[in-house]
Amino acid sequence: MDGLARQFLSLDKEINAAEKRIHAWHRSNEVSRRLETIPGIGPIIASALAASITDPEVFKNGRELAAWIGLVPRQNSTGGKQRLGKISKQGDQYLRWLLVAGAMSVIMHAKRRGTTYRPWLADIIARKPTKVAAVALANKTARIVWALLRHGGTYQKAVAVQAT
Repeated sequence: MDGLARQFLSLDKEINAAEKRIHAWHRSNEVSRRLETIPGIGPIIASALAASITDPEVFKNGRELAAWIGLVPRQNSTGGKQRLGKISKQGDQYLRWLLVAGAMSVIMHAKRRGTTYRPWLADIIARKPTKVAAVALANKTARIVWALLRHGGTYQKAVAVQAT
């Protein structure tokens, strides 16, 4: 047991050191800090996105970025009729996992506190299972990431709309 405890403590120190290096890089990188303004994206996800997507000009639009990550449904078309299938899970598994985890965090927060600023999110949470809603939100987040990388700026929170 002593050997396992020493191994655990050593691994814990390595993880903490790696986290400190990621946070230091995040603080020094302007793109990573801008991405952190998006709900569901923290320093680790922002750093991973900024390091992985060095040239957003490679992608024509946000859907292409989401497809590259693996967050869009597979399309089957025949006879002029399009059918959207399951998420293909092709692409960058690590980025997909991070974005879905961030989306789950946003959804859990929205379920506890409400979704005043996001009627789209409230609607999808009501209609779909939580994990399906998280993938949809991760897809939308990837598209927002592309827009911020391509056009600059920071994420602007939506204004609450009053129902008339």
